[in-house]
Amino acid sequence: MMIILIGIVVTLVTGIPVLIQLLRHHPRGLIILFFAEMWERFSYYGMRGILIFYLTQHLLFDDSTAGAQYGSYTSLVYLLPLIGGLLADRWLGTRKAVAFGALLLVAGHGMMAVEGTPARQTLVYAGQSYEVAIEGRMEQRQVRVMVGGQPHEFAATAEGGLEIKNMAPGGPLPTVMPKGSYELKKVVDPFGKNAFYLAVSLIIMGVGFLKPNISTIVGQLYPTGDPRRDSGFTLYYYGINLGAFWASVLCGWLGADFGWWAGFGLAGVGMAAGFVVFVLGKKHLLGKGEPPNPELLSRKIAGPITREWLIYLGGVLGVIPVWVLVQSNQLVGWALGISIIAALAFILFFLITQCDKVERERMMLAMVLVFGSVVFFTLFEQAGTSLNLFAARNVDLMGIDAAQTQSFNAGFILIFAPIFAAMWTYLGARRRMPNPTLTFGYGLLQVGLGFLVVVWTQGLAVEYKMPLYMLGLLYMLHTTGELFLSPVGLSQITKLSVARVVSFMMAVWFLASSIAQFVGGRIAGLMGAETVGGQVLDSSLAFATSMDGFNKLGWAGVTCGVVFVGLSFLIKGWAHGADQPPVEPALITPTVDGEQQAARI
Repeated sequence: MMIILIGIVVTLVTGIPVLIQLLRHHPRGLIILFFAEMWERFSYYGMRGILIFYLTQHLLFDDSTAGAQYGSYTSLVYLLPLIGGLLADRWLGTRKAVAFGALLLVAGHGMMAVEGTPARQTLVYAGQSYEVAIEGRMEQRQVRVMVGGQPHEFAATAEGGLEIKNMAPGGPLPTVMPKGSYELKKVVDPFGKNAFYLAVSLIIMGVGFLKPNISTIVGQLYPTGDPRRDSGFTLYYYGINLGAFWASVLCGWLGADFGWWAGFGLAGVGMAAGFVVFVLGKKHLLGKGEPPNPELLSRKIAGPITREWLIYLGGVLGVIPVWVLVQSNQLVGWALGISIIAALAFILFFLITQCDKVERERMMLAMVLVFGSVVFFTLFEQAGTSLNLFAARNVDLMGIDAAQTQSFNAGFILIFAPIFAAMWTYLGARRRMPNPTLTFGYGLLQVGLGFLVVVWTQGLAVEYKMPLYMLGLLYMLHTTGELFLSPVGLSQITKLSVARVVSFMMAVWFLASSIAQFVGGRIAGLMGAETVGGQVLDSSLAFATSMDGFNKLGWAGVTCGVVFVGLSFLIKGWAHGADQPPVEPALITPTVDGEQQAARI
């Protein structure tokens, strides 16, 4: 409960000034988008916090398969916005796309509460089967082998076999079973498994319509040159992290102590609240985000079916191929590769045929930032996979649930917002803001250092468990890195992109995250450990494997950060002033301006 009390204090201290700023200085529509996106992120991060445990403990996927499956899901979550952004730009408009996406998300998150029967595992030796008894979830997991009605603990041997503890001599199982002498069989409930895939398919399609378009509406609320624009993105980004923080705390707690259905179910309630807020607040959007050509959208093109309803029908039917894709990491890789080629081809064509020199260089700078985000989020998004499992297996959690460590990142953002606001305000007032490529370099350096500090202090581990504060330090460095990079990217894409393709470019920004999620899932799988019933067999080997993986990830981040810092001095003129603050920056109090002030670089 301590983390809940701390969260309440942090929310009140940081949230009240944010609410005052929303009410006094910004369009009322921003409040609607703030709360709609807050609840959407609540639902997403609530599911994300416990998903890897659901895969490894409820469905009993091995770590490699679970990492790839997690990567497939999250990769498609960020890939589908390419389609949603294009449909909104051309026909549907951003508001209708967001509302439709929210409905799909409500259905998907609600279905995630359907658990089905947990997967079962049996140990087969000398033709006899022995039940693997499983109790608890996440770090509370307890797995025993039932022999003669009695539970027995087990562990891996140095030679790769299986040791059965407290087994009397001459019993039905030997004390040590050599590798290859036994088999572990698994039975998975097909209904529960298919319900899971259908649920995540609905979520993927829903995010595809919602995610690129709600951020675009934020930008549309402010006229060109409005000094409140970057502050508006700051507050919007605060809402994202407020939802993420409480989702990790509450859904993680419910999932661990009451059941998967409770954690996933609360995430679904959050999404429903977001949909209601958005629909009821339509009038406050002041006509922003409407279809570019309402007459064209309402035109009948298939009997009584209008173009608008054909898009909705296509979105629902599109869940079917997504359902097929999400079950195959290889197919997702192919789809991702095709999407990357198609997006790059379109951008290249657009740069050559539709842009002047200034527009071309701004778009090229945007693509450099997209590449940087791929590297950053490949490392950063280990949080939901390898770092989540590391927390459960190799961290002294001091009474909190493993999934609740996912709240550290969002909590640090809420805490550090005033500090970053003061820094950006100070630099902006003196027109000494660093260029975006440089801030991306700083972000990459910090995400790499986050992994390295854990590697460098692994000697602090007791019985292969790191102190919780070292995991907290890792997340703190990842957070400060994110504050340099993520809000900068969101705002810079809207500034640097040519107006007629801004939603598409926002989708490309999320495509970068899709690439990162796919690659990150593969990397997490390589850092996996052998498990039985979702419980790791060898804590020492799991610890060593994590340290080796973190070391490689850390140095990759630091190296890329150094490259970006150097590159920043060569291409800083490509923005042609689009990334500069106004001569007289708006008077915004540091407490509420947060990390998004970085967008005024």
